[in-house]
Amino acid sequence: MPSGGSEGLHSGVIRTNDLDFELPESLIARRPSERRDASRLLVISRSDPSVLEHRTFGDLPALLTPGDVAVFNTSRVLPARFVGRNAESDGRVSGLYLREGGPGELVALVKARRMREGYRLLIDGRDGEGVVTLSVVRRAEDGGWVFGLPEGMTAADFLNRCGLAALPPYILQARSRDGVDVPPDEDLDRYQTVYADHDTPSERGEGSVAAPTAGLHFTPSVLAALAERGVARADVTLHVGRGTFEPVDADCVEEHVMHAERCSISPDAESAVLARHGGPGRAGRVFAVGTTSARTLESFAGLRAAGDWRRELETDLLITPGYRWRWVDGLVTNFHLPRSTLLAMAASLLVPEDGLPMDGVDRLLSVYKLAVGEGYRFFSYGDAMLVLP
Repeated sequence: MPSGGSEGLHSGVIRTNDLDFELPESLIARRPSERRDASRLLVISRSDPSVLEHRTFGDLPALLTPGDVAVFNTSRVLPARFVGRNAESDGRVSGLYLREGGPGELVALVKARRMREGYRLLIDGRDGEGVVTLSVVRRAEDGGWVFGLPEGMTAADFLNRCGLAALPPYILQARSRDGVDVPPDEDLDRYQTVYADHDTPSERGEGSVAAPTAGLHFTPSVLAALAERGVARADVTLHVGRGTFEPVDADCVEEHVMHAERCSISPDAESAVLARHGGPGRAGRVFAVGTTSARTLESFAGLRAAGDWRRELETDLLITPGYRWRWVDGLVTNFHLPRSTLLAMAASLLVPEDGLPMDGVDRLLSVYKLAVGEGYRFFSYGDAMLVLP
């Protein structure tokens, strides 16, 4: 059972094949828009299918109402990807940092032709100068590998020296096909929200291995305009883990096993949300900025409903059409991969109160088809969508 509670989530079954759609390769965004808030914004409504607007992201404040609250995931994205070669075979290797191991160790997923205990990996420094040697210690329980670091080096030191932006594989593959070369520093800057927590992750090796991508469109000026509009801000934290890269390989989405991710909510965020969902006289609506914020809010809403309240938990909550949303009224989100749990979550917002789960899927896929026809850019570096209540 998810830590956030899962009673009454589903009223039907969604086949993974139902979440497929065709997308021209040309619409996969290889790099971000020149300005964060210049990306396009497709506006729809949960309750009114006739609402459909083509805007730019800078218009977002005008589309919300004074008294609303926008909830942001402030987890900082770690430079979790690294590349190098196998000292024994001289073959190329690429890896994804997962977490610290024991003293002087880190745990990572590694793509290499040959791997076994005792091997050494020579990892390229980010500045192109020097290498760091990782020693293969043993297999980790979760399928990764435990590596020994050079004496005196911490996991955070390693990431600061060798880590690259942990871009999704489809961006790296599209760039490779097209010969697109983006400087590492540009990705490190743009694959990070402007409001990310700067204080703790890099020091402890904690943070996300993928960006909460809906937040990538925000600029200081958009945040200021939201405040001037009277839209409150609340911050939560969910550290995005390896599960974000895991495809749904079950026949039905509901059978997919989610990787647990740590999330937390502050007293201020709790108060801001409950002021809008705590009973009569609610002050406004709750907009989750991204699926990670939505998942965090709904996990804590389920916890509160179950009478088991705390401010930090490990959530494996899976949201699919048929889920009964408790705290989230609207959503700011990117366009998601086909056959993904994120696509299922977005579709769940569009199920009419008297409708069937597939109604939400069908409606979302029709919106995506329109977005394809209009040339919207898809996925992590792509354009955004606003789902109004």
